[in-house]
Amino acid sequence: MSLVRSGNVFEPMSVDFWADADPFGTVRSLAERCPVLTNVRVDWKETPTAHVFTADLPGVRKDQAKVEVEDGGVLVISGERMREEATGDGKNERWHHVERSSGKFQRRFRLPRGARVDQVSASMDNGVLTVTVPKEEAKKPQLKDVPISG
Repeated sequence: MSLVRSGNVFEPMSVDFWADADPFGTVRSLAERCPVLTNVRVDWKETPTAHVFTADLPGVRKDQAKVEVEDGGVLVISGERMREEATGDGKNERWHHVERSSGKFQRRFRLPRGARVDQVSASMDNGVLTVTVPKEEAKKPQLKDVPISG
């Protein structure tokens, strides 16, 4: 078993000594190669009046995120996190370690019946996207008096 999974042994900051101790090494490896699979965390809660989705999108500007509702009631949260580019001429800079992911992401959620897809709203604050999908008001049972003949 190698102690050095990747990186240059002569550059100490590039060595991850704990990589082989990670029981999910293959998942971690896949996540590093395909950050779109793992890096968008979304919470979905239901209140009496709405479904509320909260997505952590650190480093994503409002104009880089997109919220859509497809036919059939599927909520789509997508966007792109841009990689930081070298400043200046780039010749005097060298990255030693990169963990922050970049690339496109997309999450899809099938909305339940009764979701008001025509009234979806979204807001972004400090890298947190909040999408609110109102619910139809619960219909109150109508009582109808039935006359009794006879």
